[in-house]
Amino acid sequence: MIKKLSLRARLFASYLLLLSVALGVITAALLLILNTRPAPPQQTYQRLATIAQSVPFREILAEATADGVTTPAERQQIVLSEFDQVADELGVRILLTDAGRSTVLFDSSDTLQPGQAIDLRGDAYAMPANRRYPGRMELLFGSFSDSTGDWLFAGLALQPVRGAPATALLFADPPESQSLQQALAEFSSALVLPLCQSAIVGLIVASVLAVVGTRSIARPLQQLAKASTDIAEGDYDQRVPVSGPPEMESVANAFNYMAEQVQSTQRAQQDFLANVSHDLKTPLTSIQGYSQAIMDGAAQNPVQAAAIIYEEAARLNRMVLELTDLARLQAGRLSMQTSPIDIGRITASVGQRLSIMAQEKGVALDVDAAPVPEIAGDGDRLAQVIMNLVSNAIKYTPGGGRVRAATRVNDGGVEVVVQDNGIGIPPDELPRIFERFYQIDKVRGPERGTGLGLAIVREIVQAHGGRINVASAGTGKGATFTVWLPSPQISTLVRRRT
Repeated sequence: MIKKLSLRARLFASYLLLLSVALGVITAALLLILNTRPAPPQQTYQRLATIAQSVPFREILAEATADGVTTPAERQQIVLSEFDQVADELGVRILLTDAGRSTVLFDSSDTLQPGQAIDLRGDAYAMPANRRYPGRMELLFGSFSDSTGDWLFAGLALQPVRGAPATALLFADPPESQSLQQALAEFSSALVLPLCQSAIVGLIVASVLAVVGTRSIARPLQQLAKASTDIAEGDYDQRVPVSGPPEMESVANAFNYMAEQVQSTQRAQQDFLANVSHDLKTPLTSIQGYSQAIMDGAAQNPVQAAAIIYEEAARLNRMVLELTDLARLQAGRLSMQTSPIDIGRITASVGQRLSIMAQEKGVALDVDAAPVPEIAGDGDRLAQVIMNLVSNAIKYTPGGGRVRAATRVNDGGVEVVVQDNGIGIPPDELPRIFERFYQIDKVRGPERGTGLGLAIVREIVQAHGGRINVASAGTGKGATFTVWLPSPQISTLVRRRT
């Protein structure tokens, strides 16, 4: 079985790969640059200076001053002819220039004519000590350009004689192009050692970065792994510190949020089991007790005992039906008969049906069912939502209080607002108000509901693509439930306007 590499080893390998690729790219770029650029002029300068050393100036002067040569023109012709011959033999271009006027006196290639201007660009190059030109003549180095291209030259500054112009004898050749072999030779001699040193330094830096980088990444991941294991084993209080780069902070925040939700779900599940056990135990105990009394003949009023048994059985039946509906709603298996409905009319109808309940308790019920656009939904289920909210408001509002139900248009949809000034909801219980079997009144008795109504309400509202919110200023300050439902008519109107 192949052992997987650790995160630290993977990061270290990635740093090494990145370093190798970077060095390879740098090396290839250097070789390409060295291969395409012109060769350094120093070698050409030295070669031309060596050629200048090999020119037999004494023999040329002796021939020009031999017996029978009487005029300066004849001497000049002999000298220039000898320069032509030397240029052909040595394979170089020889020029004689007027240093003061920057003009050409002689060109062995006949490219520049006598008297034509020449732009000589000097180069501050000095011959190596072991290759200096013997004698008193001054060596000149530089370049010039003409119609045939660029040229490098090494020249001799000739001393003026009897008022003659100062001249310079130049030996010229085109610049050499550098071959890949020469580039490799230059690379190996000048750059291999620095690149090897850079590779060693890069290896050390990569090792340090691997240690630091894996520590900053692996430690939060290890903490996440440990916290996940602890939560899986039942310790739901586990949280991880939010630190490190933004990505790790995002993961830590997501994990902590997940842990809070798991803890909340676990607590709700425990409460659900406790509540459902109690809500099943109470009616079952009543049914068992009264049934036993009837069978033993101990019931003073068998009809009343049978009525209690019937009521408790009916309560159990309602609980089972509500649990079934809630399970189907949460699983998305409860069918909805969707059609265009007027939520204002439904609210007004619910208000009329519950007005008697409000009167019997002495609670003022106000219904403001303002006309609102139609929505797409299941009328019976939405009537169940409003019925539950209004009946709860009446139930938890003492006599002399007031309950108000109203409809309005808001945020691209319609809202149903149910408000009361009853017993209110403590702030710490607001987040759990829609949980199954969760009830604000902890007193248990025959009038106590199943605790499933608000959970079913939320599922019905969400199944219609809406949302439900609750707000309360605290105990004794009433509560406000707001149901928002989307309206296709309002959405279409908004799209047309935009």
